[in-house]
Amino acid sequence: MKPRYLFPSDYMADPSANVFNGKLYIYPSHDREAGHAFDDDGGHFQMKDYHVLSFDDLEQGEVTDHGVILDEDQVPWVEKQMWDNDCVEKDGKYYLIFSAKDYNGVFHLGVAVADRPEGPFVPEKEPIRGSFSIDPCVFKDDDGQIYCYFGGLWGGQLQWYQAPQRLTSEGVVLGPAADKKTQLFCPADVPALPSLVVRMSDDVKQFAEAPRPVLIVDKDGDPLKAGDPHRFFEASWMHKYNGKYYFSYSTGDSHYLCYAIGDSPYGPFTYQGVLLDPVVGWTTHHSIVEFKGQWYLCYHDCVPSNDITHLRSLKAQRLFYNEDGTIQKVLNE
Repeated sequence: MKPRYLFPSDYMADPSANVFNGKLYIYPSHDREAGHAFDDDGGHFQMKDYHVLSFDDLEQGEVTDHGVILDEDQVPWVEKQMWDNDCVEKDGKYYLIFSAKDYNGVFHLGVAVADRPEGPFVPEKEPIRGSFSIDPCVFKDDDGQIYCYFGGLWGGQLQWYQAPQRLTSEGVVLGPAADKKTQLFCPADVPALPSLVVRMSDDVKQFAEAPRPVLIVDKDGDPLKAGDPHRFFEASWMHKYNGKYYFSYSTGDSHYLCYAIGDSPYGPFTYQGVLLDPVVGWTTHHSIVEFKGQWYLCYHDCVPSNDITHLRSLKAQRLFYNEDGTIQKVLNE
């Protein structure tokens, strides 16, 4: 299978792929041209609604666009920038976990609920208590427990909430309560800032505990350093294969998709390698799903928009495992 553009009639990105009721559903963010200039905090990404796409066959079948399932105007606490989202099912209900900015310019996670995977979704009036940053992935384990992985640096604001000592470009030592408008840099030889994982409450509307760091370590058990081009930046994704937990993520400015393997949904996760080399566009964002006996990597690039980084297009490619459980690098060709 050559990489397939899944929805060429519109710009969508950040695909979260899930199988519900024998169909594959992809929950993307919805890119648009809003006229905002490029900036390092992602101000040019002014997405304002979510669609959901469904497939009976991901490789050749037709795509069904179910239209807008949630709009920023429906959510009282949201001002703008509805970024990545994901969906999980529990007891016949479907829970859309999404990230967006409030009227103070702060990202939080929100919840919307539907009776069907294609919506429509009814949002909660307030964000999840204690939530912050972006890029939620909701993972339902074999025992029914639901976990949310989240976090993104730079424009995703994760560095606001957790840090060893930070350095600005002027060399000033800052802590996690530093000026939130200052770009924070991590010294290359300290552990990289991790994403976070939290178990969700039984009603899937709140955190059931304090978020925990998702530790990625090398083969010697040492945390990946901030200067490592394979360290976490954003786009958490969790899937399970042969009893092991696979945490995959984007490295941001080094433009890789990487993965690590652990024995628990909380980790630690041992770094394994690169899933996908850099694509056209500033970075990429993905999900991994098994559908009808075949594993797939869903992601995006900016080829159709001629490398306009905020106008991205959804893609999919087959994914294969080696006998030892490692993943073969996916070729974007």
